[in-house]
Formats: sequence, structure tokens, C-alpha cells
Amino acid sequence: MTSDSQKAAVATREAYLGVDVGSVSTNVVALGPNGEVLTSEYLRTMGQPIRAVQEGVRRIGKHLDGDFVIRGAGATGSARYLTGVVIGADLVKNEITSHAVAASHIVPGVRTVLEIGGQDSKLILLRDGVVTDFAMNTVCAAGTGSFLDHQSARLGVPVEDFGELALKAGEGAQIAGRCSVFAESDMIHKQQVGYPLEEIVLGLCRALVRNYINNLAKGKRLEPPVVFQGGVAANIGMKRAFEDALGVEITIPPYHDVMGAIGVALLTMDEAPYVEMSNFRGFELSEFEYGTSSFICSGCSNNCEIVKIKSGRETLACWGGRCGKWELEFDSPGARVSK
Repeated sequence: MTSDSQKAAVATREAYLGVDVGSVSTNVVALGPNGEVLTSEYLRTMGQPIRAVQEGVRRIGKHLDGDFVIRGAGATGSARYLTGVVIGADLVKNEITSHAVAASHIVPGVRTVLEIGGQDSKLILLRDGVVTDFAMNTVCAAGTGSFLDHQSARLGVPVEDFGELALKAGEGAQIAGRCSVFAESDMIHKQQVGYPLEEIVLGLCRALVRNYINNLAKGKRLEPPVVFQGGVAANIGMKRAFEDALGVEITIPPYHDVMGAIGVALLTMDEAPYVEMSNFRGFELSEFEYGTSSFICSGCSNNCEIVKIKSGRETLACWGGRCGKWELEFDSPGARVSK
């Protein structure tokens, strides 16, 4: 029979929540006090980041089953300010730092992080766990998860089989990867002249890797250990193409698709000793109704577009201005924000 003291000990186990919201995916993780992943969720954002966050947090709460107290919650990703308000974040952190922290935690000593998500790609260089340089590409779609999804559908190959097919190829077809439009037209031409499907798929992976290196790695030394993370890391054809291009072994970490969420949860854990009580709104936040709108601030010649989030008639937060005027007016008490 379980004693009351044992029940109390179980009921007060601590967890740390990390939420990473991008244009394609919303990732939520809960970490234990030693940084171990207790549970994780990967959802499609589908143009509705608030609903995706609410659903992801609800699922995490169901997995934890009421046995854990959230000691801290953090938000990252392109929608991190919005997410921070929705969940009641104790820390809002940029994507570069979050991904770097997660990679260093899982692969100590990592020096190069390759990250490719649904709509963008990142390159992060570290020395002794500190970010020394980084680059982001948010303009070109070639090589991102959404582009690979589109090509797998066009070729009639399930995206989860894309990588396995690439490993069966020999040399790979020569595909132009500088632009997603040129890459697709080149693939169609190779199909028309009779190239085997596996050669076209490997050729596409290599073209996308060349595009990544040309856009993000100019003048940079990509030294091992190298970690490949983000949703596209599930494609082992891309892993092979990176290894061929860089001449080094590539590590794909467990939970590679939710590394941003892991990183911000770890950062929140570091802040927890200095926070008396978390701002986390609770797993029932899925029941709250939120709305967003925007307006142009005419306070100066910048004419910034300010985004605001409301619950009922109450304005919870604003962001988007260069001077920080609106952010300061509605900043959540206790939350730390880092661009």
C-alpha cells in the first residue's frame, strides 16, 4: 500500500516545458530534472499557432498524467513571443541559442550544427559550447521540409521512404539545386530521359546539400563533430549527401525534430532556481480563447506593425515595434525575453 508521503513525493515531481513554434511545425517537450526527455509532441502548425500550442500542451499534460509540477516553461521559434503569452512562459529565447544548447546537451563537444526545418535552415558553429557564428536562410525554399514533402508527393514516393530510396542509388543524377523551381524542372527532365527514381532522389538530396552549403557556409569552417537536426534530418538520404559533401561523419540525435523545444526547456531549467513560481498557465490553457490582431504605430516615422494578443477584452501582450514601447507596456511579469 502506498503511504501518504509517497503519494506526495510522486505528486510533486518536477518537469520543465519547452515549446518551439514555427510556420510548419509546433514542438512541445517536457524534461525531467536531469534534462531527460519525459515526453514530446510534434504537431503541424497549419497556420494556427495558438491552437497548435494549446493542443501540444494538452497532449503533454495527458502524458504526464497529473504526476508532475511544471517548474518552468520556455518558448522559442518564429512565434516565440505569441507562444510565451499563451503558455505563460518564464523564458522566451531565440532559435539559434535554443538549438545550440540542445545539440551541446545531447552531443557534448559538438562544433557544427546543421538544422533544416519546414520553411528555413540554419547553420550554427560552436566552440566549447559557445556559439561563435551562425547563418540562417529564410528566403529560399530549396532543401526545406516543405519542398521535400512536395517533391515526394510529385514523385509518388512517401516522404518517409525518400531517404531509403536515396541509399540504393549509385552516383546520383545531376540536379540543379540553386532554386526550388530549377530543381523541380531538372528532376522532370531527368525522369523524361529515363533516369532511375533512386538516382533522381539522391541527386536531389545532393543538390539541396550544395544549396545549403553555398548559402550558409561561405567562408566558414564546418568542423566535426557535426550534428544534423530538424525535421529533414529524418531523411537519411540527406545525411548521406552531407557526409559525401563534408567528408565527415554526421550525427543525427534522438529527438532531432524537437531540438529547439529541448533547448529552451534546458535554458528554462537553468533559470528555475531564480524563479520563485513559474508563470505557466497550466495544462488547461487549451480551454482559453485567444485572438490576435495588428495595427500600425504612428509614434514615429518607422510606422511599425504591432501585433497584439487578447483574451476576451483584455490585451495580454503586444510586440513588433523597433523601440520596444508596446512590448514594455504589456510585458508579462517574471518572464525573461531574449531576441
